[in-house]
Amino acid sequence: MAEGTSSGGNQVALVADDDEFFRMALRGILQNRFGFAEVIETGSLDEAIEHLGRREDVGLALFDLAMPGMEGAGSLRAVREVRPTTLAAIVSGSRRRRDILQALEAGGHGYIPKGFGVAELGQALEMILKGFIYVPALLADISDEAAAPAAQATVEVPSSSSFTPRQAQVLELIVQGKSNKEIARTLDLGEGTVKIHVAALFRNLGVSSRSAAAAIGARTLKDGSET
Repeated sequence: MAEGTSSGGNQVALVADDDEFFRMALRGILQNRFGFAEVIETGSLDEAIEHLGRREDVGLALFDLAMPGMEGAGSLRAVREVRPTTLAAIVSGSRRRRDILQALEAGGHGYIPKGFGVAELGQALEMILKGFIYVPALLADISDEAAAPAAQATVEVPSSSSFTPRQAQVLELIVQGKSNKEIARTLDLGEGTVKIHVAALFRNLGVSSRSAAAAIGARTLKDGSET
């Protein structure tokens, strides 16, 4: 069985969603049903990453797709790369098959539709905490795929507006040749937080090295400053 436990126990959970009332509902389920001692609430991807960078004790992290900073379910991959022992899943109002598949391809531990009732939501979370990958039955519905545009053969360099505010700051410092330790000191962040932002930037830019990120980033930031 994959990592995970059937009960939160003394673990910490993180809920990243810009809907305050939905965060409150999830917090209640996580604390009352699964016994999580602490539930961190955030309203954006940047805030979530900064909490995960500081806290190595987060056992479960749940992300909404529509909150600020999320560029699709693939944003989970950076979290999974830097925090491989944290169970990470999407809880979203989107029922699109491609969003579900993208979350699974990014290494997510599940995709939970927001339309679920409390009982179904609890069952899905229980499966994830036991180490299973939760996949909703609606994955079998391919009706939306026929209308989906064909994938583009070319890859475009992201514009500066496609980065979160914190990612843009980190990218600018990478362009300046700063190390993760220097970036952490400059932005008053933990090194773990910086590593997650750097991993997300590499994936967004389609690169695997700092030198390539710096080269593309310099052009991206320059183009953004001229608009």
